[in-house]
Amino acid sequence: MNSAARIEAFLEMMSAERGAAENTLSSYRRDLEDASVEIDGGLAGAAAADIRNYLDDIAARGFAATSQARKLSAIRQFFKFLYAEGLRRDDPTGTLDSPKKGRPLPKTMSEADTGKLIDRAAQEAADASLNDGDGLAALRLHALVEVLYATGLRVSELVGLPVTVALRDDRFFMVRGKGDKERMVPLSAKARVAMRAWLAARSTVPALADSPFLFPAASDSGHLSRQVFARDLKGLAARAGIASAKISPHVLRHAFASHLLQNGADLRAVQQLLGHADISTTQIYTHVLEERLVRLVNDHHPLAD
Repeated sequence: MNSAARIEAFLEMMSAERGAAENTLSSYRRDLEDASVEIDGGLAGAAAADIRNYLDDIAARGFAATSQARKLSAIRQFFKFLYAEGLRRDDPTGTLDSPKKGRPLPKTMSEADTGKLIDRAAQEAADASLNDGDGLAALRLHALVEVLYATGLRVSELVGLPVTVALRDDRFFMVRGKGDKERMVPLSAKARVAMRAWLAARSTVPALADSPFLFPAASDSGHLSRQVFARDLKGLAARAGIASAKISPHVLRHAFASHLLQNGADLRAVQQLLGHADISTTQIYTHVLEERLVRLVNDHHPLAD
């Protein structure tokens, strides 16, 4: 069995036995196939020195430590599988050290810029002068931005929302996230109004009306792609006078979390809302809490002056 066949067997196992999501499987495939191409003789037969040389090479090519660590993690999982299946008598990754990862602060937006972005989306959604196609796109983008900032969903969770979310008038709904885990997320009144406006417009287009997705599209998945939403969001930012390089769906997710913490939310509650399995992931926002504590002392301690 060559490297390509063993990679396919590994991916089948990850899908069937561990229920890995499509995005996870695609990421594993890219990382393993890249390593197999770069390593002489393929990945499946590689020795520890071959893998170390490959990691040194991608570091020299400028890959971030996080990307290096992700690639090594995929390779480790692959060789654990080969060893467990009796396809290798050793695991060459056992002696390899993970790259040192820094903890860069997440990019976020100020509350003022977030307000400008949402106001611009609302203004365009209410523009009666737009033609049918542009008007429909504006209503969709307004709903996407309102829901993203109200909930802090991952972009994959947002674009894949079922239409049933908009059919209810609940202040909370359940979303299925990473690891197929469900969590409850809040839905603001403004987000509900924007979703209902989009739902009403969507129902007038036969190609969209019967879709099970809130944001349907003619794609393999049946719903709007992450890339199209990211592109539309950057365009909205530019029209709102915000540098488009500073904005992405993930930045809005970070803004949701940062603004909650700045205004008194508990870190554990934010962890649950974001769907982080481990509190250590949420602790990238500790700097926000520190700033809040300094401000609290400076504003209220009698000897602060």
